[in-house]
Amino acid sequence: MQCPYCEEDNTRVVETRESVRATRRRRECILCKQRFTTYERVETQQLRVIKKDGGRELFNREKLLQGIIVSCEKRPVTQEQIEQLVHEIEQDIRKKGDAEVQSTYIGEIVMKRLQDIDQVAYIRFASVYKQFTDVKSFQEEIATLRKK
Repeated sequence: MQCPYCEEDNTRVVETRESVRATRRRRECILCKQRFTTYERVETQQLRVIKKDGGRELFNREKLLQGIIVSCEKRPVTQEQIEQLVHEIEQDIRKKGDAEVQSTYIGEIVMKRLQDIDQVAYIRFASVYKQFTDVKSFQEEIATLRKK
């Protein structure tokens, strides 16, 4: 593993932690003594997302993560909760076993899970996902949320 600070190829593993999502390794450079963290994940089949317009693109975990982070901004939702949410959503998608998945399927899963975590984050995500164009759209979604 190459050191990100001095580019030395000689590093050692100081600590390893296993989790459901990845293996976390804390490393130390033998030359400059700087420490850094790496994550190791199992590489899975490439998953393609079918967009609303019919276009296809590779599933991008970071894109999903960023969308959820924006929705949860300034809300009492921890980074750990967000990471767990993204992990669970990705697992659900991959469990289907399909090489392609509709973007609408992903959006529905995100909304369902966000609804349980934080209702404001849910409304924020829904407003973008459902393309709200006016205040009435927000009011209708909030009314639906209140009924549940």
